[in-house]
Amino acid sequence: MNTDFVIKSFGLAALLSVAAVVGCSDEPQERAQIFDVIIRGGTVYDGTGNAPKIADVAILADRVAGIGDYSVYEATLNIDATGQAVAPGFINMLSWAVGTLMVDGRGMSDLKQGVTLEVFGEGVSWGPLNEQMKAQFKARQGDIKYDINWTTLGEYLEGLEARGISPNVASFVGATTLRIHEVGRDDRRPSEDELSRMQDLVRQAMREGALGVGSSLIYAPANFADTAELIALAKAAGEYGGMYISHIRSEGNRFEAAVEELITIAREAGVPAEIYHLKASGKPNWNKFDVIFPMIEKARQEGLRISADMYTYPASATGLNAAMPLWVQEGGIDKWVGRLKEPAQRARVIEQMRAPSTDWENRFIEIGPENILLVGFRNQALRPLIGQTVAEVAEMRGTSPEDTAIDLVIEDNGRVEVIYFSMKPENLHRKIRQPWVSFGSDAGAPAAEGLFLNNNLHPRAYGNFARLLGKYVRDEKIIPLQEAIRRLTSLPAGNLGIRARGLLKAGYFADVVVFDPATIQDHATFEAPHQYSTGVHAVLVNGIQVLKNGEHTGATPGRVVRGPGWDGWKEE
Repeated sequence: MNTDFVIKSFGLAALLSVAAVVGCSDEPQERAQIFDVIIRGGTVYDGTGNAPKIADVAILADRVAGIGDYSVYEATLNIDATGQAVAPGFINMLSWAVGTLMVDGRGMSDLKQGVTLEVFGEGVSWGPLNEQMKAQFKARQGDIKYDINWTTLGEYLEGLEARGISPNVASFVGATTLRIHEVGRDDRRPSEDELSRMQDLVRQAMREGALGVGSSLIYAPANFADTAELIALAKAAGEYGGMYISHIRSEGNRFEAAVEELITIAREAGVPAEIYHLKASGKPNWNKFDVIFPMIEKARQEGLRISADMYTYPASATGLNAAMPLWVQEGGIDKWVGRLKEPAQRARVIEQMRAPSTDWENRFIEIGPENILLVGFRNQALRPLIGQTVAEVAEMRGTSPEDTAIDLVIEDNGRVEVIYFSMKPENLHRKIRQPWVSFGSDAGAPAAEGLFLNNNLHPRAYGNFARLLGKYVRDEKIIPLQEAIRRLTSLPAGNLGIRARGLLKAGYFADVVVFDPATIQDHATFEAPHQYSTGVHAVLVNGIQVLKNGEHTGATPGRVVRGPGWDGWKEE
């Protein structure tokens, strides 16, 4: 049986009994070495958003035993947190550490920022897979390579835990993955039988512990799904208490309609819904939050549980697929590249890249080639171009920016990883102030070493959470520290419906971060992204210390964190 709710040395009732006797007493007690860990003298932010207090945090096995004065008690491990903030471990609401953790289970870039839970599943999940998908998956691996010896999402997550990982992991089941599994990559509606099978796959994933259904609707083939299809999938997740979460269909010229679609899905399916990495992309759309925020607030006042997450940078990162029309990408990368090589098809793509459109999210015209930074290639011969913009490479090659983008996709035989400088910096402040917004990196959790250095990436992989606490909380005072910690902990935990995480509270799992609010700082930049954040001194996952004085301890106590529909809850 999975140990996610099992106390290693004591039953939960016994642990709570110890907490009640010890944590609530102000009288000196006889010394007894009964705790595994005591974090002493820190300023405790419990995750509720309430004012902090100076206290000790006592840990027994994998749970918090209590918070209070434990000065007369001993522990196997004592952590001096004097002058430090002590908080629940942070939750990364949008993680792409699915691959990085397969080759390096430490999750270094996030761990050094206090992240203890990585949440996967933005449209694509690492299960369920059929044999054709496994073969395609294997063929498209880049520098990060690993065997694919699982089929279901639950098998992937359990395999990851068995390999040994430092953070906890959880996942949505991807709507794109479900569609490819049953429909393929074609632009068509699923048949009644195909949709029924997709719903059954959702139900299976939910029983295995998935959090709900995640979609990414600006990309092919995800964009080929209509609203009715998404409602059907969300309803299946809702049968098990799951939610719907989405990279919505537009973050630019159809922003309002895309948000309305998400609200409609939540209403019709009867589930909570969240917007991935909320943003207004492209200068013509920067003022649309004047409309979007009231839309969300109205839905929330109606009783719908609508929320969002964000990353703390004014630039996004994805591929050049976001700069080309969806029809050319139908069928997958091989057919996409094949169409780009055909002169008439290529000319049609270029024409559409140069024209405003309401049919697809044209990042090329909304942002401009001078604001598209090249950061990652599969083809090693192209890697010298990393750090240049599409406009700069076009000038160097003597080709138009559109031709250059197309040529790069063909030469790389891949989508080409890029950064789009698309957002208004002041809008970051507006989003951070919203009480229903949590945070996600939209990145992997690499280490600043080895194969991870072969390509550049968005600095959010190394700095998203430290940047919130340093730049926006301490330096710019956008929100108070206790509110920022609530949004990194109990808010996402509550939205996800996960049990006994997100608070420092007796009986909750001991995922804990100890950091210095005065010095926590991101250092990664767009020019030099592989730089760790600093200021986090200790991290514990399930009661085990994984970061000590800012360095990894070698411990890998991470577990699968499961959603409300998991079959295993019946055994608890």
